[in-house]
Amino acid sequence: QICLSLVKLLFYLAHSPLGSIVLLDFQPRQFVMVDGNLKVTDMDDASTEELSCKEDNDCTLDFPTKSFPLKCSAIGKCEGINEKKNLFNAYRYFFTYLLPHSAPAALRPFLSDILNATGDLRYGINETLEAFEKVLHLYKSGLYLQKRPLHLKDFISLKGFRTVEGEDYKCWPSYSHLGCLLSVHSAEEAAGICNSQSQCQSFIVTQRRTWTGRPLALFQSSLTDLIPDANAVVYIKRSASSGERL
Repeated sequence: QICLSLVKLLFYLAHSPLGSIVLLDFQPRQFVMVDGNLKVTDMDDASTEELSCKEDNDCTLDFPTKSFPLKCSAIGKCEGINEKKNLFNAYRYFFTYLLPHSAPAALRPFLSDILNATGDLRYGINETLEAFEKVLHLYKSGLYLQKRPLHLKDFISLKGFRTVEGEDYKCWPSYSHLGCLLSVHSAEEAAGICNSQSQCQSFIVTQRRTWTGRPLALFQSSLTDLIPDANAVVYIKRSASSGERL
């Protein structure tokens, strides 16, 4: 969410009515999340000036660990230097820390492609936004789950009940510090996650939603404290339901 919001912001800056705007003091502390969107808190160090040049050798974009040769345009400006400077700063301050983590395994290759392409400046801001929106579509639609084994058959569904949320085993990247609360596309995906965790014996798909509209599923290691709830379903591993609990 943070990276996508940042890319949308940089897309606007690259195509602003004032021209391509560069953030000269590009640091994480210069941004804040407001209602799920990343905002710049200080525009004092923003500029629309692009580096003047006479030849391509005048257009090297330098960073502490990398340098990128750019082209000198016919009007004597380094082509795309503001856009590329913003994008590489996004890569080194945000993408490298946030993109490799917490995505479903099937989507990680797409995010690695974005990471590598922006790190080498092979993507401009247009291509970067397009790549992010493709990943978001796959994530929201559940298309990344195609051709996977069916796991829900390994569970018994108990309709009309839910479990009590409390302290339980932890998992990454949980939305709760008390237990294992993860975003899922469906009960089928949740069943696959539960099967992959040795501690998990049951799960419920809650009514809570993430910013993408995906529900949150709570995974638990015990079958205690079932509460009547007409709108809920508890999914219990068949291997865990053979005792006196049911």
